[in-house]
Amino acid sequence: MAAKKIVVYGIPNCDTVKKARVWLEEHDVPFEFHDFKKAGVSTALLQDWLKDVTLDELINRRGTTWRGLSDTYKDEAGSTAGAIALMIHKPSIIKRPVLVVNGRVKSLGFDADKYESLFV
Repeated sequence: MAAKKIVVYGIPNCDTVKKARVWLEEHDVPFEFHDFKKAGVSTALLQDWLKDVTLDELINRRGTTWRGLSDTYKDEAGSTAGAIALMIHKPSIIKRPVLVVNGRVKSLGFDADKYESLFV
């Protein structure tokens, strides 16, 4: 059986991302980390994620980044194209971490039980 390619997308100083990374390390699950503040996200990547999750799931509307946006930006996030443009411009509004296994989004945020079901 081929090894799973696991990528964790997020921001290093995010507490939820830290929890996910620690969990994976403690369970000896090899993964790559993609810092989307530094490395960014692309239209193609976001469109691919939207095959697995909805815009409402992917955008973190409870975070400080979202709350700090102007109403104009929030309105633009109502369309897929507008939301993708906003996520590229302000990746901090993406719910994190985004856990991708073999190219598919398997989890948003961190849930130890979910990770357990995927990797143990």
